[in-house]
Amino acid sequence: MSEHAQETKTTIAPEEEPIHLERIQELQDIANRLRIHAIRATQASKSGHPTSCSSIADILAVLFFNVMRLDMKEPRNPASDRLVLSKGHAAPILYAAWAEAGLFPVDNLQNLRKFDSDLEGHPTPRLNFIDIGTGSMGQGVAVSAGMAYIGKNIDKADYRTYCIVGDGESAEGSIWESINFASFYKLDNLCVIFDINRLGQSDPTQLQHGMDIYEKRLDAFGFHTLVVDGHNTVELINAFEAAASTKGKPTAILARTLKGKGFPGIEDQENWHGKPLGDKACDCIRKLEYSIINRSPCPVALKPRTNAGMTVPEVNISNVKLDTPPAYKLGEPVATRVAYGTALTKIAAGCDRVIALDGDTKNSTYSEKLKQKFPDRFVECYIAEQNLVGVTIGATCRNRTIAFASTFGAFLTRAFDQIRMGAISQANANFCGSHCGVSIGEDGPSQMALEDIAMFRAIPGSTVFYPSDAVSCERAVELAANTPGICFIRTSRPSTAVIYKNEEVFQVGIGKVIRQSRKDRVLLIGAGVTLYECLSAANDLEKVGIKVRVIDPFTIKPLDAGLIMVNARVCQGRIIVVEDHYQEGGLGEAVLSALAMERDMEVKHLYVPHVPRSGPPAVLLDKFGISSRHIIEAVSNYMECKCASSLED
Repeated sequence: MSEHAQETKTTIAPEEEPIHLERIQELQDIANRLRIHAIRATQASKSGHPTSCSSIADILAVLFFNVMRLDMKEPRNPASDRLVLSKGHAAPILYAAWAEAGLFPVDNLQNLRKFDSDLEGHPTPRLNFIDIGTGSMGQGVAVSAGMAYIGKNIDKADYRTYCIVGDGESAEGSIWESINFASFYKLDNLCVIFDINRLGQSDPTQLQHGMDIYEKRLDAFGFHTLVVDGHNTVELINAFEAAASTKGKPTAILARTLKGKGFPGIEDQENWHGKPLGDKACDCIRKLEYSIINRSPCPVALKPRTNAGMTVPEVNISNVKLDTPPAYKLGEPVATRVAYGTALTKIAAGCDRVIALDGDTKNSTYSEKLKQKFPDRFVECYIAEQNLVGVTIGATCRNRTIAFASTFGAFLTRAFDQIRMGAISQANANFCGSHCGVSIGEDGPSQMALEDIAMFRAIPGSTVFYPSDAVSCERAVELAANTPGICFIRTSRPSTAVIYKNEEVFQVGIGKVIRQSRKDRVLLIGAGVTLYECLSAANDLEKVGIKVRVIDPFTIKPLDAGLIMVNARVCQGRIIVVEDHYQEGGLGEAVLSALAMERDMEVKHLYVPHVPRSGPPAVLLDKFGISSRHIIEAVSNYMECKCASSLED
């Protein structure tokens, strides 16, 4: 036994009335049936985590058949309680619990991990009873906190949120970001259950069964903390009842469990993580079956509680519009980050389900504009970007809100995994990254988003907006609110002149030709600040008799490849792409990819070539090769090449 091991301390007041012994036995029987299902499913798939499933069998039995209020006809009914399995590798026993509850036939569990089955190795919303994908450790509490925040503060409803966390994944710092968030906002409708089974994947966990240390940590974060034997049905029932009656703080149930509970020769032993039981399966099943008192076939007498009487407000989050159109003057200097904040307030005025979240940068991203007008719909997540993204994804579950999360674009990179899992979760979440590129100036490279386009382009199903002026930025926000999947809006720090009329129409995947003539010889493509460098270069080139065409792509993903190809051909296939981003994965590579199968196209790519440094924005744009001077030089090189080619002919 671990040096940290100790007797489980129960900190729950005794029940006023004893729990009926028959109910206790039924719950214990269900737990053992769940264990058997997990063994058989993982045996059938020849892979999986039956020992990790076994440690939470009693917890799931009590949750599903004594605690949670569910709608078996509509598992994601917005009025029902929520459950997030943060330790997603225990998916087989979660599936088994839904099957035991009657959602689908138990025999279907034999399809675990098969290609044509939605019972995947880790939970995803391909299943109608899963809200979010899990399996990448440390993210479930943030999503659960987002759900709970909406339930308490936006829906103002009775549903509760439960999250099961593995003790191994509690080493993730993101867990504690989210614990801190839940405590700060007094989310008393949230219950986090720590499955403390002592064993990780390759070694025992850091604290093993040091329950006193876990308890001190959760107490210090301001949780109502209960320590229980995770295999004692009575203690679990009492703990969940205590959690439900606790006001003003979230509850953490610290459940001391054993990995492989009930598996002879395997229980609490190392080197059984992620392995089916093989030739030991029959003995384990036989022992579990022997311990079951109620041998009647499923469904058992005990049924899940219903959500009868639980209601939530009706929500309409479709066809969201700016309540007033953009109102700018042509040539007026306005930073797109400012226009972002303005647009948030405009769509929030027309839809009471628009919310904004930020990471203590609201006075720089201008999300504070929404806070000033609709303070109840602004969520300050402080400097904890992984939690910021997770809470945002949780807030959008079951279509309860349209959420926009913002911070410096550079800081979203640390939450890439949360964003990636949001896509796997089929989330409709919007992110705004301000302070992109070297154009932010003196703050230096640590603050400069130079990888953000690449990051969001790599997210499956994502949409990447890069508005260049205030009008297009307001429309980008409006479009993002109505676009499914992960949306990213890249905003700039410097003020840029308004180039579009207020009535200009924008669409996802449709770019704009903003300067053209019949004699254009080169196509320039820029976005954000580099679009203005392209326009400046075009003006100077025209003075010497060289006409160029300029395109604003508006969205980098999807890119308007058709528009680029048509206009490139007019310009004899000569293209110059200019971007305030590193070479890899940005606008230039998007253009090159779109033109990969086209003949007679030549693309010059101007980008930030290496880690930049502090300095005035104009100096940095020039120093790192993306200013109008460098664009003119690139165009001149095209012209020189043409002259040389003519001489050779």
